[in-house]
Amino acid sequence: MSGPSFPDRSARLLRAVKKILFPLGCLFTAGAVAWAFGALHFDFPVLRGILPWIFLLGLLALVWRLPGRWRKLGAGLGLCVIVWAWWLTQQPRHDRVWQPDVAELPWAEINGDTITLHHVRNFDYQTETEFTPRWETRTVRLSQLTGVDLFINYWGSPWMAHPIASFQFADAPPLAFSIETRKEAGESYSALGGLYRQFELIFIAADERDVIRLRTNYRKGEEAYLYRTRISPERARERLMEYLTSINQLKDRPRWYNAITTNCTTAIRTQHPARERLPFDWRLIVNGKGDELLYERNAIENGGLPFTGLRKSALINPAALAADQSPDFSRLIRQGRPGFAAEAASPP
Repeated sequence: MSGPSFPDRSARLLRAVKKILFPLGCLFTAGAVAWAFGALHFDFPVLRGILPWIFLLGLLALVWRLPGRWRKLGAGLGLCVIVWAWWLTQQPRHDRVWQPDVAELPWAEINGDTITLHHVRNFDYQTETEFTPRWETRTVRLSQLTGVDLFINYWGSPWMAHPIASFQFADAPPLAFSIETRKEAGESYSALGGLYRQFELIFIAADERDVIRLRTNYRKGEEAYLYRTRISPERARERLMEYLTSINQLKDRPRWYNAITTNCTTAIRTQHPARERLPFDWRLIVNGKGDELLYERNAIENGGLPFTGLRKSALINPAALAADQSPDFSRLIRQGRPGFAAEAASPP
């Protein structure tokens, strides 16, 4: 007896493919519907409380009336595409009413070896929300840049953190850079909202007594850890120029913050030329494990300690509370930590 004919085999293969594709299509469509619901809830300018539910009920009614499961699936995807097309029209802006701590965008003038950085934040805090604003202009020289230190700040979950890069100079105070959401007056951060177009992106340039002391001395329940990177002065200058380029580009063209694709960690990585970026690792997204990743890749000074010992010694909250408003704050929080022998020996 002969086997199945070619048309029969083709029909069987097509049925098998459909059995696989349809469940996958359902999963994809369910994810698209959930995303579209969130986009309407967070980003649509009016009727945010009821429009997502109107969308969902309309989708269910359409699916109920349409014959055929593939048509139902196509209708669901089609409505999500319409929401996506609208969502892409949303544009970031600089002309909103911003909270005072993100009211000014930094920008840099680069003249050979000399860098003049405008709108460096150096607020005088009384509490987390009460402060005297002070925006400064700092001038530094690339030739005096000696290295980069890294602060990693936790505010609750050990899985998520906020990195702050601080550039060290032989003849000037450190310059710290914190990549954050630029919140409007009365706005608060939302992890889910950060997945949509709720917040613009800002690179804050600041004195350590501002951006670090705010987190250790005034915000409740936050912990900050300090590590010295093993980056050479030459590479440190390249990294600083990447920050300055990003800052100037952002001043000319606003960008959206995104909790996954353009956040405080991924924005640092994507500044680097593609050939120089660290290989992708899940800890770049779940960045509370970022210091562990850097330790494994030998990118931070460890003083011969295992990671658990290094991390214990890296906690700076007690030292920051003791230093408080001292003009020597930056040296005092480094004193006695692995990789910071020079700070321990330097005069006050």
